[in-house]
Amino acid sequence: MMLIGVGLVSGILSGMFGIGGGTVIVPALVFLGLSQRHAAATSLAAIVPTSITGVISYATGGDVDWIAALLLACGLVVGSQIGSWLLSRLPEVVLRWVFVVFLCFVITSQIVFTPSRDQTIHMTVITGVLLALLGVVIGTLAGLLGIGGGAVMVPALSVLFGASDLIARGTSLLAMFPSSIAGTAANWRRKLVHLKNGLAIGVTAAIVAPLGTMIAGAVSPRMGANLFAIYLGVLLIRSLWTAIKITPGLREKLPHKSGR
Repeated sequence: MMLIGVGLVSGILSGMFGIGGGTVIVPALVFLGLSQRHAAATSLAAIVPTSITGVISYATGGDVDWIAALLLACGLVVGSQIGSWLLSRLPEVVLRWVFVVFLCFVITSQIVFTPSRDQTIHMTVITGVLLALLGVVIGTLAGLLGIGGGAVMVPALSVLFGASDLIARGTSLLAMFPSSIAGTAANWRRKLVHLKNGLAIGVTAAIVAPLGTMIAGAVSPRMGANLFAIYLGVLLIRSLWTAIKITPGLREKLPHKSGR
């Protein structure tokens, strides 16, 4: 039941914000007992079905840039292999702190930038190259942290390439689909994926993602960014506390309950 609950929340947030839902799934799986490494790998598997219905919902409204998504996807597939390789080698404590830094970056981007709703990406050769390079960077983060990459991709498409908030979200969901498959395949070979848990979350999320898309279209761009920042802020507090607890030199400074 907890996995289904995680799927419901991640699916709605995926549709609302154009993310894969890994920012919900990874902490939830860690809370349920998985290591950060296995939680990240399982989360990436759950993102595969989630992104499908989200893309369909945005595409029916004309809010997907197919060329930009293809270029991003090419970079994401390459980056996801790099991220999966790092995931199997970096210490648990490093993974936790990378996730904290990642959340800080995304929260800041949501606070300082308000996307437009009527802009599109103007494609040039330079723009195409930059999109592919952006995909490599985001794909590496996605494979390493178990996220779809949308939490970085959406603000990047709006801030750097001028996409509207809805086009950024729809394009992000489409781009993350092939990279999530590639990253999951790499993680599966390294025996990091709990596939049953991932499918339980992913299928549930896929069913409710269109509801999140409807909500995204109903609220203003500023309100959407504020809601996303608030959600990530709560998540940041919990992730920071978890990272401190497993970091040598910091956990000893935490207050301990008296045994008396």
